[in-house]
Amino acid sequence: MKIAVFSTKPYDESFLRAASENHSHTLTFLEPRLTAKTAALANGFDAVCAFVNDQLDSDVIHTLSDHGVRAIALRCAGFNNVDLAAASECGVTVVRVPAYSPHAVAEHTAALVLALNRKIHRAYTRVRDGNFALGGLLGFDLNGRRVGVVGTGKIGEIFAKIMSGFGCKLLGFDVQQNPECERLGMQYVSLDELFAESDVISLHCPLTPQTHHLIDAAAIQKMKPGVMIVNTSRGAVIDTGAVINGLKSGKIGHLGIDVYEEEADLFFEDLSSQVIPDDMLSRLLTFPNVIVTGHQGFFTEEALSCIAETTLQNLTDLESTGNCPNAVTTTG
Repeated sequence: MKIAVFSTKPYDESFLRAASENHSHTLTFLEPRLTAKTAALANGFDAVCAFVNDQLDSDVIHTLSDHGVRAIALRCAGFNNVDLAAASECGVTVVRVPAYSPHAVAEHTAALVLALNRKIHRAYTRVRDGNFALGGLLGFDLNGRRVGVVGTGKIGEIFAKIMSGFGCKLLGFDVQQNPECERLGMQYVSLDELFAESDVISLHCPLTPQTHHLIDAAAIQKMKPGVMIVNTSRGAVIDTGAVINGLKSGKIGHLGIDVYEEEADLFFEDLSSQVIPDDMLSRLLTFPNVIVTGHQGFFTEEALSCIAETTLQNLTDLESTGNCPNAVTTTG
């Protein structure tokens, strides 16, 4: 199968080339994001391989189909950027990587919690400047604190296990309760109760119409003063404007995000010599109690190896049998 790999970075090429030794596909690596302007680059390919910020709306999918593409292989778990109805209409099969290393994202979430609490980012800068004063670096014991986990799938479960190890009390919210989380002592509560009772709120839910801007002004108003919010799920789960207002008022005491709702033109790129045109992100970066990382939660050797192998195996399955257990349908 001839595959056009969009949004390629050196690490993508490295791991996909290694995985390709076990498959017979021909990979062509393309740096541009997949958009309406670049979709024509897929002309003559059997499949495209896309990532989280590639655009796969109706127009793009119809263009891909017109150029002969019959499969879209997402090298990620989320598929909210894909118009599944258009794919079905065009006879284009969409496959994904439903799980790679949930430990990677869960551990990154825990790292954000610890760094925010103990002001590691500020301490690091101070010490490098020869400033060893402790003023402004006061944290709190995680032991005994209430940690609310919104979304208790595999990643949420592992994050809950990590927080349980610190002696935290666990609150959970999900449409389906996880027995492993319950065995940790997690108490499932309503979303309003989780907001009201949690010292730390960690978001691990998919982006759906129901979770879009789940953390908005009304939700923040229900939270404890000084609450810590961490988001390693999808950027649009948080209403950025509302969160900025919460930070300015002091209602939100700490914010850690690895995703951002307008990240598509920013994340995964080196913009260090440019002016960032996004006013909201620029504002977030001015707060001393905010840590932003550039969607690196998944970025471990184990996760990238799994993503590459599963992506190519998905296409091998389609080529050999016409079916793939990781296919995405209009019903999810």
